[in-house]
Amino acid sequence: MSQQASFGQLALTYCAKFLPLEVLHSAAGHYIGTRDTEGPVSRESREYFRSHTAAQRALERGGWSQLAIP
Repeated sequence: MSQQASFGQLALTYCAKFLPLEVLHSAAGHYIGTRDTEGPVSRESREYFRSHTAAQRALERGGWSQLAIP
């Protein structure tokens, strides 16, 4: 298993914001991304997950793929 960053790479690259990764939710499902005080900033995971639990497990175990571009 490869070591993944614990911060949002797209949030840093495209928004100049150093934000921690967390599980977020949209109409499409749960995903790994970042948010600030104003709301969601970036979707970092290529995948959408069926549940918060599945997304949290993927985040903790590195079982997700980083999006290359927003």
